[in-house]
Amino acid sequence: MFNSTKIVYLEEILTLKRMENKYNYFKRDISWLSFNYRVLLEARDEHLPLYERINFISIYSANLEEFYKIRVADHKAVASGATESDEESVQSARELVEEINREVTRQLDDRVRIYEEMILPALKKNHIIFYQSRHVEPFHQKFIKDFFREEIFPYLQPVPVSKDKIISFLRDNRLYLAIRLYPKEGGKPLYFVMKQPYAKVPRFIELPAHEGNHYLIFVEDIIKANLGLIFPGYEVDSSYSIKISRDADILIDDTTNGADLVKQLKQKVKKRKIGDVCRFVYDRSMPQDFLEFLMDAFHIHRDELVPGDKHLNLEDLRHLPNPNKSLRPIEKPKPMRLTCLDEKESIFNYVAKKDLLLYYPYHSFDHFIHFLYEAVHNPETREIMVTQYRVAENSAVINTLIAAAQNGKKVTVFVELKARFDEENNLATAEMMQAAGIKIIYSIPGLKVHAKVALVRRRGFNGEKVPSYAYISTGNFNEKTATLYADCGLFTCRKEIVNDLYNLFRTLQGKENPKFNTLLVARFNLIPELNQLIDREISLAEQGKEGRIILKMNALQDPTMIDRLYEASERGVKIDLIVRGICCLIPGLPYSRNIRVTRIVDSFLEHARIWYFGNNGNPDLFMGSPDWMRRNLYRRIEAVTPILDPDLKSDLIELLHIQLRDNQKACWVDGQLNNVFKKRPAGKAAIRAQYYFYDWLNKQTTV
Repeated sequence: MFNSTKIVYLEEILTLKRMENKYNYFKRDISWLSFNYRVLLEARDEHLPLYERINFISIYSANLEEFYKIRVADHKAVASGATESDEESVQSARELVEEINREVTRQLDDRVRIYEEMILPALKKNHIIFYQSRHVEPFHQKFIKDFFREEIFPYLQPVPVSKDKIISFLRDNRLYLAIRLYPKEGGKPLYFVMKQPYAKVPRFIELPAHEGNHYLIFVEDIIKANLGLIFPGYEVDSSYSIKISRDADILIDDTTNGADLVKQLKQKVKKRKIGDVCRFVYDRSMPQDFLEFLMDAFHIHRDELVPGDKHLNLEDLRHLPNPNKSLRPIEKPKPMRLTCLDEKESIFNYVAKKDLLLYYPYHSFDHFIHFLYEAVHNPETREIMVTQYRVAENSAVINTLIAAAQNGKKVTVFVELKARFDEENNLATAEMMQAAGIKIIYSIPGLKVHAKVALVRRRGFNGEKVPSYAYISTGNFNEKTATLYADCGLFTCRKEIVNDLYNLFRTLQGKENPKFNTLLVARFNLIPELNQLIDREISLAEQGKEGRIILKMNALQDPTMIDRLYEASERGVKIDLIVRGICCLIPGLPYSRNIRVTRIVDSFLEHARIWYFGNNGNPDLFMGSPDWMRRNLYRRIEAVTPILDPDLKSDLIELLHIQLRDNQKACWVDGQLNNVFKKRPAGKAAIRAQYYFYDWLNKQTTV
């Protein structure tokens, strides 16, 4: 059914075509670093509540950690000759890792400045003194010593480090103190590493308040203040924080399926924490001789070094206590319920008359749970079919599907086992569903299924035709991320969409020769349809009419589709891109003069994929799961639906226009990957797209 050889052949053709190309592109990873830097810039925004700014430092740091574990680890594997790549040579991989490390070092310098020169003074201004070293005020010294003896000391285990003699294993992303001691009677230095308590003691300790001020301290600074108690008879020379990031990518033979794939994943997920070193992060104030000793002892290569702050793992800042209750958290929009869809009303009855489009997190994800619940208890429901990519732990979606199976309904769930970092959760939920009688279909060999779709098939008691219902979304069936990610989902009973979606599920079960008439499905008709839509806008522009394209997505990386946008720009089509993350298209060049790139970073993660093609005033709109990445367009199963209801089409256009008018959280991405904030024009109202759109939707809740 799916020929992975054809995929490779197609990509080889595209690679050869690009070698002859006149166009240029940003490097994918450098573009991603530009996005992550934009996340960091939120910490500078003094209009945000202070702890929201701190949270953006945490998000930036967590993103960077995952980037090194996956992307940099892959490049390092190529650079070392351990793996081969069609996209880069050993030399180009080495150069890219060096370029990444230079840019990350520059960004970390900025993070230090933002943290030390903006965040810490702002905390102090709000009567929160956050100690940044082991040196504390005299009135806290006894507390520090007592707390150390009672709460921390029992969990510490220093391990000696001796080159070529004693080599301890440093766990992935755990914080260690590297310590250098001298015997009091004189002699050579001794070195130790000591893992900080991880689960037993919180990272941040709240100290007793004093004269109206609150005090916080890192747990490692309490340890540093008491090292003399751990090493009696020695002079503590110095101590510095270190950590290692390990390769977290799982290399599996995904040409296998079913039980073999499950067995592989169970074995390899366990090895994720012992992968190869991809970076060694250390306190940049560490003396060079100390650093070189650790490099020798732990076999760290120079290109794995990343200088860090005094305090590492700043992703933990999301757990920073807030002892000053007058410092309010940000008031994010609360998910609204549509008045036509309260618990007493039927979603089935509503959608039988009119398509319904929900926008998360502005609308409550409970409406989707209600949709499944209604399917469970509707006597005409014949079968429920769902794709699972990433679901929440203890998922209400999974629990409802299990209830359906227990209620005698036929339930089929396609489980993508290869969803990175969710493999274990997906395996566990799949086994739980299987035990409840749900039919589980596992990953397709050589491909990932990234489509976010659900189908409720119905039949009347006497065989009469009754509506079946389709749901196509840009986001996962995950009630937790539905409160954090900005997505949209379409409910419809249009026969052409229902039939196509049933055809897609049959395809996932191995049926041959699928044909899709309305849905756009990657690996089948998506690329040809996109090319036709772009060609139409080019033709309109060349006729002197308006050629217009607006594309909203998470990432734009596929060179072939970027070439089509460059071509459209050259031939007069006006193009706006709203791309949150990776964007390899370079604006501001002669062949991209008609293309603008907007990036929005705010309270919610922009995750929706929405595409607008102007069609000379009668626009076509689409929404679905894929970004324009090579992996999405050529190596995944993705589903995109047209928006056919005129009212819903108008609403989506309004969303796009609001985002393009944002002058608070939107920025242009320029030809050097700078984030250039859009300036609010004189006399114009402030527009913060996420909050503006929520208010606009709130006025439409009666639908």
